[in-house]
Amino acid sequence: MIYLQLFLSFLQVGLFSVGGGYAAMPLIQSQVVEIHPWLTLQEFTDLITIAEMTPGPIAVNSATFVGIRIAGIPGAIIATLGCITPALILVSLLALVYKKYRDLSLLQNVLACLRPVVVALILGAGLSILMMVLFSGAAPAINAVDWIGAGSFVVALFLLRRFKMNPILTMCLCGAAGLVLHLAISMPVQ
Repeated sequence: MIYLQLFLSFLQVGLFSVGGGYAAMPLIQSQVVEIHPWLTLQEFTDLITIAEMTPGPIAVNSATFVGIRIAGIPGAIIATLGCITPALILVSLLALVYKKYRDLSLLQNVLACLRPVVVALILGAGLSILMMVLFSGAAPAINAVDWIGAGSFVVALFLLRRFKMNPILTMCLCGAAGLVLHLAISMPVQ
């Protein structure tokens, strides 16, 4: 039964995540945190971090991680198949349709209408993760702010936007700085 739940959950993620991995985050969160409480919100945030850092699409990496966590290697295979099956079918069909009707204005209008929805999905997922980072799952309040996380966010945003720094290098630098700062804060003063 768990294999069927994994397959169907990630089949929905694969089917309805228009816009790629970042747009899939709210759907994945809904499936693995809310509908099936397979992960806590903190574990989900860790999942997204790991899925972002590893090669491959975020949704597929997430499916594999959740599958292996819930039902081992067979669970990882089934969840991953559930996630990629809609894309395999839909992309093949859409490629045929697009090739035949790409100059049709109706098709161009539909694609233009989907772009703002994708941006809203990505923004919603980003804000959800930002709130988790800033407040560590606690209710939003000034005394609950993780200032190291907030500082890392501001520094990373600045480096990425102003200097067009490599995202991988930015993640590594912020991760190392966060580790050093957390260790420094947790060390007892002698």
